[in-house]
Amino acid sequence: MDIAILIYDRFTALDAVGPYEVLSRLPGAKVTFVAERAEPKRTDTAQLALLADATIDELTHPDILLVPGGPGQAALMDDGPVHRWLRTADQTSTWTASVCTGSLILAAAGLLTGRRATSNWQAIDELRALGADATPERVVFDGKLATSAGVTAGIDMALELAAKIAGLQVAQAIQLGLEYDPQPPFDSGSPRTAPAEIVEAVRAYSRFAEQPA
Repeated sequence: MDIAILIYDRFTALDAVGPYEVLSRLPGAKVTFVAERAEPKRTDTAQLALLADATIDELTHPDILLVPGGPGQAALMDDGPVHRWLRTADQTSTWTASVCTGSLILAAAGLLTGRRATSNWQAIDELRALGADATPERVVFDGKLATSAGVTAGIDMALELAAKIAGLQVAQAIQLGLEYDPQPPFDSGSPRTAPAEIVEAVRAYSRFAEQPA
């Protein structure tokens, strides 16, 4: 089972690594980080880099295709090599997935038109403007398309995907092996529950305050 995770300059680390930790433990899974060029790609903090072991031209027909989000997503909204690769890979993939604003890249490539999908809570309107039936849910499945909300939601999506691929027991065993048992110290992980002043503070310093992507 070939799993391709796209990386690019200024992607968010957990968007890619969270699902990797889950999906890499599926029986028979082989995960490859891919990019336009096989080279290290630095995350949005510039303090961590992941190595793309293959180019997008070298892995054109993955079984699972996953696109993370991050500030660098804004540079991948115009049609080009990445969009062409996404459309080609999606034609034969069993699953096409995204985390956070990775769904904006899929939408810009034309893969989410009329499909139910989600994204970072601050990007829902842009996702809708790109033609998707956007909803602020944490994880959304529409046929073979799996999208998830911001950053940590990618782990939830990957566990649901693991259950669909390998069965509930395998997915539960992966969850237990990772000891994924979220018990956050604050109830501020969603704009629906966070204090209003925190929501506004995040909006104010977020990249979404300056541009929609």
